[in-house]
Amino acid sequence: MNKKNMLMTAALLAASLAMTACSTDLSGTTAVLDETTAAVSADVDNDANTEAASAEDEAPSETVSAVNSAAVVTTAFTGNASGMIDSTSLFTERDLTQTADLSAAQYLTAESGHTLTITSEGVYVLSGTATDCTVLIEAADSDKVQLVLDGVSITNAAAPAIYVKSADKVFVTSAADNTLSVTGTFTADGENNTDAVIFSKSDLVLNGTGSLTISSTDNGVTTKDDLKVTGGTYTITCAADALEANDSISICGGSFTITTDKDAMHCENDEGEGAILITDGTFQIQAGSDGVQATTVLQIDGGTFTITAPEGLEATYVQINDGTIAIAATDDGINAAASTTTVETAVEINGGSVTIQMGQGDTDAIDSNGSVYVNGGTIDITAPTSSFDYDRTAEFNGGTIIINGTEVDEIPASMMGGGMGGFGGRGGMGFGGQGYAQDGQSGYPQDGFAQGYGRDFTQDGAAQDGQTGYPQDGQSYGRGRGGQVFGQDGSTQEALPQGYGIDTQDGQSL
Repeated sequence: MNKKNMLMTAALLAASLAMTACSTDLSGTTAVLDETTAAVSADVDNDANTEAASAEDEAPSETVSAVNSAAVVTTAFTGNASGMIDSTSLFTERDLTQTADLSAAQYLTAESGHTLTITSEGVYVLSGTATDCTVLIEAADSDKVQLVLDGVSITNAAAPAIYVKSADKVFVTSAADNTLSVTGTFTADGENNTDAVIFSKSDLVLNGTGSLTISSTDNGVTTKDDLKVTGGTYTITCAADALEANDSISICGGSFTITTDKDAMHCENDEGEGAILITDGTFQIQAGSDGVQATTVLQIDGGTFTITAPEGLEATYVQINDGTIAIAATDDGINAAASTTTVETAVEINGGSVTIQMGQGDTDAIDSNGSVYVNGGTIDITAPTSSFDYDRTAEFNGGTIIINGTEVDEIPASMMGGGMGGFGGRGGMGFGGQGYAQDGQSGYPQDGFAQGYGRDFTQDGAAQDGQTGYPQDGQSYGRGRGGQVFGQDGSTQEALPQGYGIDTQDGQSL
């Protein structure tokens, strides 16, 4: 090669490197984001850019990637137009496609101490093992970016493994077995509290035929917009919420094993909104707070759930239309909490199989700050204290309800545990629905005492500690609610506050 050709070759090589490498300033984020970054930008409409990509971005050999030989896999989905959430047009075809179109894909390799920056729409395949490596997606608000995880393993000390700063929508597609973890305290990126292994400020879709294992000292996956999951196998261990979104969480497929100190799924924003829809999937959940918590509506149209948590399911309106749900809880199995006024506060069960095993103490299998509607399905409750607790009305229009092994033909009065008779000890922790009187006195509080009763009653109606069967002067009561109220002669005392027991003159519960 003569000197002239050598100079031309050197110039071309320098130009090529300039096109494929740049630095990114993310001061205030983490040490890894302050390092020199490897930036990859693809224009899907310009073949020349693809041809000019570095050797790292070229199509891999057959031994490098498992995604090339994958056939197109799509999750079948039929929406539900009759639920609280109309899901008929919720998922796009691309959401449901579990394999990526790699015809114009670029290939990235995770590198320790570097940030891989994606600035344009396209499909990117990521592989490799690294520490303190972040994939930063900072594309235009109209761009859709698909990141295919092809056997990647990233362990960071303080920054997300995947950080979506801007885009229209980002797809994270698991094509093989992948592991992402953060082991230390997350460091904020300016005003952005980037507190998740996958942190997104844009719409986020998780799908794929592979697996993704996430370990986090805070949240697992967080998006400040909408989160959809249509496929993939996920194992998430975290100290905070496993799946968190501001506006909505929608799941129509996938397998989930979640262990968290807080909520397995949490959806909430500052406007008092946040809905969760689950139509299919398998969920093994061990949570320190709630299994699934939404602010407005939690709708379950299918799926198999095994939930162990203080509270299993919670939203303002909980609607179960199908699915197999097993809950072991220590507070409320299903809780309709009045977190917003945009929807009615209620629990509605129209189908499926719901099994609830409650722990000891002040627990409710189904607790509604509003109403309970049972129109179908099978509900099997084991509850030593309370099977149903509701503040307004309860309707049993169809289906099967089993309480402590016995099928019932009506929803019990609020706070009825079933077959327990009286309770001893612990005044101030009692409940409306099963109060007892003593020596001919009616079973409701006298002289303006606080509502409900303490658990100071034995099965024959006598007070356990020698006191009368209602709170004494200056005593108060915790949380009695609902229930019919009967006076000394057995007539209903409409003027009394709600929450008193079903009592008769002889002290026996009706």
